[in-house]
Amino acid sequence: MTTDNSTFAGPAEQAGAPQDHAARNRLVISLLLVSAFVVILNETIMGVALPHLMDDLGITASAAQWLTTAFMLTMAVVIPVTGFLLQRLNTRPVFILAMSLFSAGTLISAIAPGFAVLVIGRIVQASGTAIMMPLLMTTVMTLVPPESRGKTMGNISIVISVAPAIGPTISGLILSVLDWRWMFILVLPIALGALALGAKRIVNVTTPKEAPIDVLSVVLSAIGFGGFVYGLSGLGEAAHHPSPVSPWIPLLVGAAVIAVFVLRQLSLQKQDRALLDLRTLSSPVFTVSVAMMAILMMAMFGAFILLPIYLQNVLGLSTLQTGLLLLPGGLVMGLCAPTVGTLFDKYGPVPLVIPGAVLLSIALWGLTFVQQDTSVWLLLAAHLLLSIGLALMFTPLFTVSLGSLPPNLYSHGSAVIGTAQQVAGAAGTALFVAIMTLQSTGLTNAGADLVAATTGGIRSAFLCGAIISLAAVAAALFIKKPAPRAMPAEFAPGH
Repeated sequence: MTTDNSTFAGPAEQAGAPQDHAARNRLVISLLLVSAFVVILNETIMGVALPHLMDDLGITASAAQWLTTAFMLTMAVVIPVTGFLLQRLNTRPVFILAMSLFSAGTLISAIAPGFAVLVIGRIVQASGTAIMMPLLMTTVMTLVPPESRGKTMGNISIVISVAPAIGPTISGLILSVLDWRWMFILVLPIALGALALGAKRIVNVTTPKEAPIDVLSVVLSAIGFGGFVYGLSGLGEAAHHPSPVSPWIPLLVGAAVIAVFVLRQLSLQKQDRALLDLRTLSSPVFTVSVAMMAILMMAMFGAFILLPIYLQNVLGLSTLQTGLLLLPGGLVMGLCAPTVGTLFDKYGPVPLVIPGAVLLSIALWGLTFVQQDTSVWLLLAAHLLLSIGLALMFTPLFTVSLGSLPPNLYSHGSAVIGTAQQVAGAAGTALFVAIMTLQSTGLTNAGADLVAATTGGIRSAFLCGAIISLAAVAAALFIKKPAPRAMPAEFAPGH
């Protein structure tokens, strides 16, 4: 493939060029998949590292939590703007921007002299991460014909579900033999390699259009989604460490500003000027799919934070043992995703989503019975069941949600999905931790020892997750495959 200027021309300019579009499309999607896996991996890699960082940097648990909170907060602020970016800019510059930000943030984190600079590095990392996932999903919907989207979305599901799932395992392995800085040092050459390869080989596969930026919408989005996620994170943290400032204040302010943001988007989209076009929600299939994905993210992130606490604080496993125990679930999600995509292309979403929702619910209900001496093999089985359930649902939901939209709304649909995932992930983490802590505190005050109180708190949190999972089972009944839409001719393979 050449690297002259014609290679990077938009599709309309390339329509007459004799080139293998199928090979081009595969290369672009493969590069985006690898890059997205690297950046998403870092969303959960800090979880098991917090105790090490508290000792090395001399910080409290509430301060250390900001390394995860700041990441999620930045994602929630940046993702709503990506719908505009993907319309206004072409594929290659958006990719270079995303990977440059992520690489810069990784470098800052690796050489950070103290806690404050480390938080800044995480924020810069998250800015790149927030751009990458909507770019990947929008590109796939543009390039891949409807009849084979399931298989490609299966690969995206590996990125979405497996990368966060194995983040704690990888960090546990690194921290068992190396300093915490190596979590960033080892990722940096991979990120730089992806950036260099993508800058050289990725071609532009979308045609930018004039999209005016509404500054007020950007401000409202940042305050609204940022405040809401900050408040949610604060709820979980306040359960551990009561704060003089109630987390309900930013939560309510954020919710109010989001309402104003929504009203402004509804007004602006009449002139096709919305920062985040909410006409995506006029599709019932898209709306139900996004709601269901939000439930899955709540359950997934809630389980990801509770299981390590239970395994280490109740069963006494080490960080490395905890990571290894949770690894099979992540691998199962990865192994299932391509098969699920192929089955989706053949049979549609119903035979996958409904059993997946049932398996998820069974796993969460099973975890409500954990005791102080529950076998690790039973926990492994429950985690595997949970992982299989998630794998059966992620690919169909991504595919039917975006597939139900017209092509001009793909970028906005991707941004809506990403925003919903971040808010739901923060909500699940906050809700599960808050319930666990409140119940544990109550049991401790009633005379229970620390291990018994922690076990009781975790049971209560999983009960909440199990009840929420019933909503996923109900929503699964309304998921259906959208009617196929014709691809633009210039993107068709072999054109």
